[in-house]
Amino acid sequence: MRTDNDTWDITSSVGATALFVAASRALEANKPHPLVVDPYAEIFCRAVGGDWADVLDGKAPENKLMSEFGAHFVNYQAARTQFFDEYFYAAADAGVRQIVIPAAGLDSRAYRLAWPEGTVVFELDQPQVLAFKADVLTGSGDASTAERREIPVDLRDDWPAALRRSGFDPSRPSAWLLEGLLVYLPAAAQAELFAGIHDLAAPGSHVAVDDGKPFSDELYKQAREVEREAPDGSRFFSLIYNEQHAPAIDWFTDHGWKGSEVELPDYFRQIDRPVPGPDSEAGPMFASISLVSAIKG
Repeated sequence: MRTDNDTWDITSSVGATALFVAASRALEANKPHPLVVDPYAEIFCRAVGGDWADVLDGKAPENKLMSEFGAHFVNYQAARTQFFDEYFYAAADAGVRQIVIPAAGLDSRAYRLAWPEGTVVFELDQPQVLAFKADVLTGSGDASTAERREIPVDLRDDWPAALRRSGFDPSRPSAWLLEGLLVYLPAAAQAELFAGIHDLAAPGSHVAVDDGKPFSDELYKQAREVEREAPDGSRFFSLIYNEQHAPAIDWFTDHGWKGSEVELPDYFRQIDRPVPGPDSEAGPMFASISLVSAIKG
């Protein structure tokens, strides 16, 4: 269960969800025809070992990623990754050189994307998560493709001040990514996060979000009960707030940003990935998600 001042490392609470996502990206990369390839996803999982390494070798049959839901979730991570990779390249082509990723988790874009010279990637997350990530990336021996600056901060604290202290310049355009984040924040915190981005973003700045509608109370309650009995210890519904919030596309357009939105099932059809049916376990989740991007005027 979440508490107001909870914290975590990479194997606990919200931190462990980053490993679930990384394992999904690694499984996608190992397909015969992957949509995207993130070579660092497997490195992170094998650094933790245990079930996170076993699932990549097909030796963890009880892991959620080995189920029908897992197959759809791997597709979701591939689709989401491709969408946001293309978003960042468009921002870079527009001349943006400041990249900000709150709750960066195990995002490896500072290493795997071809950034223009002079690009700085600011990554914000819990101190223990960033420490694990730094150790693994250093051990890989690879060099980042942009200047990467770690900002160990809780997003419930004064993260804008921490970002400024790390050299972020609010007078220059920036590109922001909120990926796999909003569901872990209460509605009030989501609004504060959006407002913080708006205040720091110069005209010409970009933002991208994977947004989701809250689940029904009945589904939310049932899913939490199922999780308590899950043999692999899967946790998601016990970590999210499931509160009604202003849709990201509405919030940003109401504040002068020019935005666009695509529903996840429609994006799946565009990239020729199967859409889970409404009666499948993944169906309600996928139907609730949209991918949003916007540019500040």
